[in-house]
Amino acid sequence: MSNKVEIGSLERETLEGMLQDFAKNWLAHDGLWFLKAEADAGMEKAILYDKQAWQDFTQIEAKRIMKRHSIPQNGGLEALEKALWLRMYTFINVQSTYREDGKLVLEMNNCRVQHARERDNRDLFPCKEVGIVEYEFFAKTIDPRIKTKCLHCPPDPHNDNYYCKWEFTLEG
Repeated sequence: MSNKVEIGSLERETLEGMLQDFAKNWLAHDGLWFLKAEADAGMEKAILYDKQAWQDFTQIEAKRIMKRHSIPQNGGLEALEKALWLRMYTFINVQSTYREDGKLVLEMNNCRVQHARERDNRDLFPCKEVGIVEYEFFAKTIDPRIKTKCLHCPPDPHNDNYYCKWEFTLEG
């Protein structure tokens, strides 16, 4: 007798809950991996490893999103905005995007990692270096003409409206 679950037989509410669980599990694994690397090699080396891993992961994620959702390469800021809303993060974090003067702006309004650190009275995780790699490589995978600029990210002081803020422009 098989206990195999047929995805097609599950209700939408169950599938949505599973997506949130998968995203939480992915984030938990990412965090646990980082803590082990930090304990073994120190913060500086752990951040170096994290940047290297994110450089590869974010490109894989972008390519899979583009394929799954028929997002064309070189689709500009429109393609990037759509792809940003389809990332694993969107199932567990609260983000917003808007256009301003021909630029796309992304704000991470509630970051699960940073919120948990604040709740536990810990300093925010200094993710700026990693975030620059993450968002730059994600955006360039969508469209190599996109330039990424970090407007705000820890260790910058916390802002009441967002934890990090990114600006994307299309060059050429």
